[in-house]
Amino acid sequence: MKQTLLLILIALALTTTAIQAAQQPAATAGADWKAVDDALGRNGQDQPDGTHKFAMPRSDLKVTADGVGIKAGLALGSWAAFRNMGDQAEVMGDFVLTEDEVAPVMQILIDSGIEITALHNHLLHESPQVMYMHIHGRGQPVKLAGAIHKALSATRTPSPSTAAPASQELGFDTKQIDGILGHAGKNNNGIYQVAVPRTEIITEGGMPIPNSMGLATALNFQPTGGGKAAITGDFVLLGKEVNPVIKALRSGGISVTALHSHMLNEEPRLFFMHFWANDDAVKLARTLRSALDQTNSARAK
Repeated sequence: MKQTLLLILIALALTTTAIQAAQQPAATAGADWKAVDDALGRNGQDQPDGTHKFAMPRSDLKVTADGVGIKAGLALGSWAAFRNMGDQAEVMGDFVLTEDEVAPVMQILIDSGIEITALHNHLLHESPQVMYMHIHGRGQPVKLAGAIHKALSATRTPSPSTAAPASQELGFDTKQIDGILGHAGKNNNGIYQVAVPRTEIITEGGMPIPNSMGLATALNFQPTGGGKAAITGDFVLLGKEVNPVIKALRSGGISVTALHSHMLNEEPRLFFMHFWANDDAVKLARTLRSALDQTNSARAK
């Protein structure tokens, strides 16, 4: 009797496990992402949280803001991140566009069934003006990638470079900045980039959204000489955090350049605050930390 009961319990456990496994999206094989890479005409990078992400820097643009020449890694980086959703894929991204590129790109995306979730500025006083178009789509991954490739073809976005980037000195103490912010950054072609995730799980349609799909606060430093840096990026915020972060930034001499949404149906509702300053890098890091402390961002481990 006991043996029979034990066998029944084991069978039930195995059945439950099988059902749960069937309900989870299957991992996308490397060959599937290879097809997406081919359709997009460039190679993406697998992210730790399961997405496959493409960087599409607008190195063709010669943009200045307050006398600073903006490098692609500071504020001119288009991107798209794919994740597997079982028999479909989801893509989110952000296109950096000139004004004359907005209409043709938007039409291509609409015709392809990809949603436009935001169109706005991130900077102020830049020349020429740059617009940012945020996107969201679901469907067959290769079809989505083909639509994005077609949209990129309506811009002057350069083809991916095969040359290894040269190492570039930053001219400020990155370890000190890491210590102040409580998070380690990376030198990306001469731009020091720090990503700070939030602690909540953000969902859309009941599904958690990975941080690599645009949910981490981005803090970017571009050296401008003498230990100074031009900084920009965006804070990812709940509504109740918006004004405390504005006050913290402005009290340290950092301008708020935009406040808006990037998505349409996320829960809880998020707001994205962009900023700008050009000053001593360590001083700016202290102000950024003061602003981070007003949010429910992940703390240093």
